[in-house]
Amino acid sequence: MTGIKRCGWCTTDPLYMEYHDREWGRLVTDDRRMFEFLTLESAQAGLSWITILRKRENYRRAFADFDVEKVAAFIPASTPLSDAISGDMKRRGFKFFGTTICYAHLQATGYVNDHLVDCHCHPG
Repeated sequence: MTGIKRCGWCTTDPLYMEYHDREWGRLVTDDRRMFEFLTLESAQAGLSWITILRKRENYRRAFADFDVEKVAAFIPASTPLSDAISGDMKRRGFKFFGTTICYAHLQATGYVNDHLVDCHCHPG
């Protein structure tokens, strides 16, 4: 599946391309699958610092060389829906599930469509 346009975060790693093309942004309604995504996204937020340092140049590119004005104009890290869901989850005892993780979860499970318009997975 190489040579086709994908969202910018999707690298050329075959595992990443398969995840992007077959899973990310697809509507999930199965409770077990939903919990799997929830668990994986929460773990991703707890990466070790050395992992972050090894990816520092990628972060620099992804965050427009840390230009605050440009970054402020990116896709939001939360929405009123993710705020409400994360608040509800905290009331239910979840300790590590804030609005940013919730928004990532809504993206990955297909409740928010954040595929780029020119991405082959964009529904439009």
